[in-house]
Amino acid sequence: MTSKVTMTVAHPRLIFIAICLVALMSTAGVAMPYPILAPVFVNAAADGFNHFAGLPPKLLLGIALAANPLGILIGSTFIGALSDRLGRRRVLLSTLSLTLLGYLLTAWALDLRWYPLFVLARFLTGLTEGNVAVARAIVSDLHPQLERTRSFAMLNAVLYLGWLVGPMIGGFTLPLGEPVPFLIGAFTLLPCLAILLWVLPETGATAGLQGVSLWQTVRQRQSFALLKQDTLLAALFWMQLLFALGVNAFYEFYPLWLVEFAGKNSSGIAWVTAGLCLMMVLASTVSGKRGLHHDPLRQARQAAVVFTLGLLLLSVLPGTPGVWLVLLLGLPLAIYNAVLPSWCAERFAHHGQGSVMGLLSTIFCISNVLIAVVGGALTLLDTRLTLALGAAMCVLAVVRLNKLIRHVGRNPLPAGASA
Repeated sequence: MTSKVTMTVAHPRLIFIAICLVALMSTAGVAMPYPILAPVFVNAAADGFNHFAGLPPKLLLGIALAANPLGILIGSTFIGALSDRLGRRRVLLSTLSLTLLGYLLTAWALDLRWYPLFVLARFLTGLTEGNVAVARAIVSDLHPQLERTRSFAMLNAVLYLGWLVGPMIGGFTLPLGEPVPFLIGAFTLLPCLAILLWVLPETGATAGLQGVSLWQTVRQRQSFALLKQDTLLAALFWMQLLFALGVNAFYEFYPLWLVEFAGKNSSGIAWVTAGLCLMMVLASTVSGKRGLHHDPLRQARQAAVVFTLGLLLLSVLPGTPGVWLVLLLGLPLAIYNAVLPSWCAERFAHHGQGSVMGLLSTIFCISNVLIAVVGGALTLLDTRLTLALGAAMCVLAVVRLNKLIRHVGRNPLPAGASA
């Protein structure tokens, strides 16, 4: 068993601010395609790109949506663990550099109107975008110099702000040309690299892993290996996978819902996405100021129930009320995303923060890929069926979360175990 890594530095707040700035700019690049892809595939003039191989545009959209998270899924299984072995700074700099190249390749594919290259570029970019696990691991390493739950909540607020800024840039620059948003995404990563080189020290290398080869580190500490080592973590995996399926059904297909049932174009989707992210920023900020709830799993359950009911309602509401509901759904999501990772960081610290945060990213990406494929097929019948499926997955997640709460109640964390 490896020892827990704690980052002891002279200026933890400066490092935290730097990580937040990097998270903001890199997340904005990830988020930019969301208001772009639905209009490109559904509203644009038919050509060899959005009708590739004679396939329906909605099916091509689903494949394109799945390619990026599939890459993130694969990368997330080992990027966090590598940061435990090699150090956070080295891994973060390497992955951001490769992500920048991926955005340039995506822009080139759009300029060529070559669908297979576009899907490949989105996949390759995703391989290195799993580095959000490294950012979360750095924040966790700053504990106890910075209180963990407040730090997670503030980092989440910045990530949501990136999801606000990115779609607005994408939606408003799409009329300038389809490659333009991705070129902007590439250039936003340049200041990220400069900030990391200037501020972030090399941290995170776990003493117990220094004699272990890179291959052994990846094989023994990759996300799925953890599930065999900890039954509670395995239970968390299945609960979180179900809930993430519902969340991603919402994230990935509400833009298509806005196009079909609210008459929105790319700029309209950008405005709605901006409002949603603003709601999440505000909720996450308030949650961070309140600190850790005395019973975070129950608070997560309350937020999950509210989101589930809202998603089910969205699947039957008409345009204008549905738009307002999209905005409000950001509130329970922000609360859930603030308390659950913090609880995981405390409960499973002995596995290594990079590995634990990598597992959470892996879960999210698995659900992203699954719902993109299944949901894309369902939209051929009705986009609202995908939202209803997401709500059903959330119901199952709440059931499993209840079981998890009972299990944790019978097996509390020993005093000092997360020190």
